[in-house]
Amino acid sequence: MKKEIYSVGKFAKIVGKSVRTIQRWDRKGILKAYRSATGRRFYTQEQYERVLGIEPAAESRKNICYTRVSGNNQKKDLAGQKQALEQYIITNGIAVAEWLSDTGSGLNYKRKNFNYLMIEVEHNRVGKIIIAHKDRLVRFGYEWFEDFCTRHNCEIVVINAESLSPEEEVTKDLLTIIQCFSSRLYGLRRYKKEIKEMVETKPEE
Repeated sequence: MKKEIYSVGKFAKIVGKSVRTIQRWDRKGILKAYRSATGRRFYTQEQYERVLGIEPAAESRKNICYTRVSGNNQKKDLAGQKQALEQYIITNGIAVAEWLSDTGSGLNYKRKNFNYLMIEVEHNRVGKIIIAHKDRLVRFGYEWFEDFCTRHNCEIVVINAESLSPEEEVTKDLLTIIQCFSSRLYGLRRYKKEIKEMVETKPEE
């Protein structure tokens, strides 16, 4: 089915805003216009629905498989995740539109495909995220991301392949946390005297 596109003027009219407002949204990045090959700005049906708060139909949302390993030396683990996910979606008859993968720590929230995935969820474009294990998505704070997805009508499907959650990865991430806090504590030693004086100083009556 062909998707409707709108000129700036027509788009402003159907969403009940002035052209100036639409142009301001574009400049500020609130709602960026697309551009044709000749540079003409236009908007899509999806953007129209977003402005009016119309949720995409459930069947229009895509299912995405996501895999992650912490280092390039874990190609075997990555292949294992993909194999487990493939078997799961075939067994359960799930159509998958995209396969995303990252190489990076579960503590790193700047992973390219992870961020892309969260943006797609925010825009109500994702029906299911399928992962092998919770820590393939994030190491800590999984419940927050699960709640975020639920609020945007997206389900995280965890197939709980425990063998695909390498112990050495957990150890590495824990060491990273320890090193982080150790460096902070070391930095605070410089202010030990000042902190002690602040604690011991009684407020004036």
